[in-house]
Amino acid sequence: MNSEILTRDSQWIKNFFNSTKQMLDDIDLLAKNNKPHLNGERFLTDKEVSEKLKISRRALQDYRTQGRIAYIQLGGKILYKESDIEKMLESGYQESIE
Repeated sequence: MNSEILTRDSQWIKNFFNSTKQMLDDIDLLAKNNKPHLNGERFLTDKEVSEKLKISRRALQDYRTQGRIAYIQLGGKILYKESDIEKMLESGYQESIE
């Protein structure tokens, strides 16, 4: 049996607190990225879609105007079904020729 006195400098204590901090960071990340579902569907904002697609919000507006991207407008708020964005990306996928 180990009779070492545990202090804040003990390796076991350091490992314990590092593990605890990592778990809390993971929980924070999950909470931050969690979005409620409506009938099993996730909805994304302009900002989220433009970040995911790596395009400007202005380009996203152009896509809406051109009918290239599906969206829902509620008052002044624009929302996009995550499944619609995924379908759009899959339909535009080009296989490499090798």
